[in-house]
Amino acid sequence: MHTRDMALAENHLLALLPRRDRVSLLAACETVQLDLGEVLCEPGEPTRHVYFPCDCFISLVSAIRGEPGLEVGMVGREGMLGAQLALGVSAIPLHAVVQGAGMVRRIAARRFRRELAGSKALQLTLNRYVYVLMAQLAISAACTRFHNVEPRLARWLLMTQDRAHSDSFHLTHEFLAHMLGVRRVGITGAASDLQRQDLIRYRRGDIIVLDRAGLEAAACSCYAADRRAYDATIR
Repeated sequence: MHTRDMALAENHLLALLPRRDRVSLLAACETVQLDLGEVLCEPGEPTRHVYFPCDCFISLVSAIRGEPGLEVGMVGREGMLGAQLALGVSAIPLHAVVQGAGMVRRIAARRFRRELAGSKALQLTLNRYVYVLMAQLAISAACTRFHNVEPRLARWLLMTQDRAHSDSFHLTHEFLAHMLGVRRVGITGAASDLQRQDLIRYRRGDIIVLDRAGLEAAACSCYAADRRAYDATIR
């Protein structure tokens, strides 16, 4: 493995595996750079690769014909893309697109199935992660229906910050409106309110989180619910 690979922040699911299982899986992986906006899979298509993000993050988007997509989940270093293979299902029902560029561990689906068959620890980890994804999707659905734009935006910014591992990132109003399924004017108003409270600084798409604790207080309860589901299940 190259020195650059060793220097990467490791994916949390891989780090939880016993050393023997982790070494075997990593030996089957390649380390690749994902670019912003890169589409990794489309609904209904067979999964060709499994991705374990290291310092990038991926949006999971649900789309209905004739309507713009709505983000229902996000995958970063805490998770993986392709967990449905643990259920014996090849296709994913969601559109997966790179939201934050960076490095991933990537493994071909066929080879991943072999690793999965030979590792009870990997099977258990994936089963638990599938539950976390189910919880995230359920929370996201309720959040979209019942919560106002501003607390939803605060939650989404916290989720992005967690996966970007940075206080600053670039997100346009148009992109945020698309991800949250609201009109652009709604995002403008919500972002302005958060900025007036000195929680963020927002200018021409560049966002800086100024007050993490304040942003958590402004977010809807769904952010904490997501964290509890993950912490209680993945260990």
